[in-house]
Amino acid sequence: MNALAPLNFGGPSDSVAVPSMPHNLEAEQALLGALMFDNAVFERLSDRLRGSHFFEPFHNRLYDAIEDHIRQGMLAEPTILMERFKQDPAFQEFGGLRYLADLVDRAPPAANAPDYARVVYDLALRRDLIRIGGEIIKEAPQPETPAIDQIEQAEQSLYTLAETGKPSSGFVSFSHALSGAVQMAAEAYQRDGKLAGLATHLNDLDQKLGGLHPSDLLILAGRPSMGKTALATNIAFNVARNYRWEPTPEGRKTVSGGVVAFYSLEMSAEQLAMRILADASGVSSDKLRKGEIDASDFGRIRDAAVEIGESPLYIDATGGLSISKLAARARRLKRMEHGLDLIIVDYLQLVTTGEGNSQKNRVQEVSEITGGLKALAKELSVPIIALSQLSRQVEQREDKRPQLSDLRESGSIEQDADCVMFVYRESYYLGRAEPREGTEEHLTWQQDMDRLQNQAEVVIGKQRHGPIGIVKLSFDADTTKFGNLAHDGRYDNHSYE
Repeated sequence: MNALAPLNFGGPSDSVAVPSMPHNLEAEQALLGALMFDNAVFERLSDRLRGSHFFEPFHNRLYDAIEDHIRQGMLAEPTILMERFKQDPAFQEFGGLRYLADLVDRAPPAANAPDYARVVYDLALRRDLIRIGGEIIKEAPQPETPAIDQIEQAEQSLYTLAETGKPSSGFVSFSHALSGAVQMAAEAYQRDGKLAGLATHLNDLDQKLGGLHPSDLLILAGRPSMGKTALATNIAFNVARNYRWEPTPEGRKTVSGGVVAFYSLEMSAEQLAMRILADASGVSSDKLRKGEIDASDFGRIRDAAVEIGESPLYIDATGGLSISKLAARARRLKRMEHGLDLIIVDYLQLVTTGEGNSQKNRVQEVSEITGGLKALAKELSVPIIALSQLSRQVEQREDKRPQLSDLRESGSIEQDADCVMFVYRESYYLGRAEPREGTEEHLTWQQDMDRLQNQAEVVIGKQRHGPIGIVKLSFDADTTKFGNLAHDGRYDNHSYE
């Protein structure tokens, strides 16, 4: 086989080549020639290579044609491919069939084809970098778009480019997957509590879930005033407060707890911090909000603030955040030195698709959002807890314990979620049905209230990798704190379908 040399046929590339744009026509020619000489080369190329990565437009179309033929089980060689380009002016300008035949005649050894593919791909990335840089230069002086939005758009473009540059994993052998599973089991065995996932430190819930697992999307739903935000805040604080790490050659490795990103689309960062401060100090959140505290309370607040001030809990209280911006900000946090271990979104229905004039209905939008959250959980390998509203039909039933069918815009939520949990406090509904004082019914009601006042339930309506059922927790309404409940029978395994 002859050594590769430039092929000059007076084609379009001679007149349109731009010196400032990185390219290597010889590498493109070598790769195309190798592919047509031996179609089996295609299977050895990275699945990230596309026709659009070729600088010369005709080479772009030629690669696409070769790929189409091979994927359809057809032979991709000059005589057959020629039929596809008879009406293509560039094909004639390059020399027609003679050009394709010369590419094959001067093709490098098949073993070298992946090296040429890497050159073509790397140069395509560099051209995209130049394009993104040009867009930044063009947009930056424009006052119509806020600078922070331009930064996020540039970051998103760069991240997308970086992710495009990563080859997909494709198939892995069973032995490789098995090795990963054994490693996960070993880490769970060595971890406190012997959990495979991230501990919430609500012991019965952890035992039921096995912790919060990377790549899982967990939905935490409830009617207003049930305490879904309070429970999510408690989990976030418990995880962040117990964060421990050890150094590794790559940076840091989380050994307990974790770094938490909390997207609070309904409450301000200060309001969320107030709840956490009430949890940590034991001072009523109502007293904190109203300023009805004494010197003793203030001392507890100050001590708690010092203790928890360095917890790696990051709050984004941007209202109306789109799923794309949410993902971009999570990726940014993940790339920081400390990484990211848990994402909480409060709440799902306040996230937008970012399409102002979209013709989609709300169910379709929620489907796009839940799909985006699940994809983000897999991409970053972290669990995501997304809070969700429930429909009002719960209030119409005698048994107000939530079910999967109560999820608002439920189809995609139930489908995409790995786990669906409902917060339920019977005392809330019981308190709204107080009988007339002095009656026997009121005495019975008061006994039930005393028994249920500080109790809550997490109803697990779906769990892809484990059992469903009910977990009982303690609940302190003053500090909006959920905790472990000491009781004899841990679980009611009644199924809620």
